[in-house]
Amino acid sequence: MNSPDTPLPPDAPAAEEEAQAPACVMSFNASEPTGATGIAGDIATIAAMGAHALPVVTAIVLRDTAEIFEHQTLDSDLLVEQARSVLEDVPVAAWKVGFLGSAEGVSAVAEVLSDYPDVPLVSYMPAISWLDEEQQQSYWDSFRELILPQTQVLVGNHKTLTDFLLPEWDAGRPASPRELAVAAAEHGAQHVLVTGIALPNQFVDNVLASPQGPITGEKFERFEVSFIGAGETLSASLAALLSVGAEIHAAVGEALAFLDQSLDAGFRPGMGNVVPDRFFWALPPGEEGEPAAATEHEHSHDLMMDEPSKGPRRIH
Repeated sequence: MNSPDTPLPPDAPAAEEEAQAPACVMSFNASEPTGATGIAGDIATIAAMGAHALPVVTAIVLRDTAEIFEHQTLDSDLLVEQARSVLEDVPVAAWKVGFLGSAEGVSAVAEVLSDYPDVPLVSYMPAISWLDEEQQQSYWDSFRELILPQTQVLVGNHKTLTDFLLPEWDAGRPASPRELAVAAAEHGAQHVLVTGIALPNQFVDNVLASPQGPITGEKFERFEVSFIGAGETLSASLAALLSVGAEIHAAVGEALAFLDQSLDAGFRPGMGNVVPDRFFWALPPGEEGEPAAATEHEHSHDLMMDEPSKGPRRIH
């Protein structure tokens, strides 16, 4: 047996293991203590998909599983230094952008992204109504100007994306995914993935669209419980899939299937909302065919797919 200090031959198995290293996805997101959203949610999702997360903390959010109390931003220079220190060492295959804390944080992250124009970027726009009006407006303005031009897919809830992209929308009907995609494209984004589009009969639609129209999507039957971390799960899993070169329509379908199963296995760790279980596939099988992850809530859920839903592909 070689000692730790004994050099290995050039063709040792370690070289093969290095060649098979998982794709690396850098996530810019806030840190928060529930583990459901923010950087912890991204790390769990990216790991569950078989990629490796490079987490960069953009802010500190104080919250529990029910609500957000306050947040503290990080100095923009410190944010950039976090990213630069590892980017000089590790090749990045995809980006995931979440909550960047402030307009200054948006600018700092955009500066880093601009140096890697060929790396796919998935941008998630969370609901930020808990910020005061001035903070929210300055954040949205900076994000539209600096992040959207570099974005391959903008992910967000239908209402959030409408407020963000079409703040003056006053038609007597909801904005369509295509209309949201046209608005995003005016700022440079290639696609939008719109979630939570209300449909009749307790269903919601999730649609990937470009300015030319819808591309793909899946319908979910509405849960009777509230989740935190669903949007983070969807956007981070999509970034992980794009990191290995998956085609956009196939990656979105697979990310939605992963989200579906994560929500189906969700659990309630506290007194607030339910958290997606990103590691549903690692749980031991239940007894006598029962699901492995029984939760305290009852719900009905259906992807309405032509074929039975299959587990997500592990990407390495």
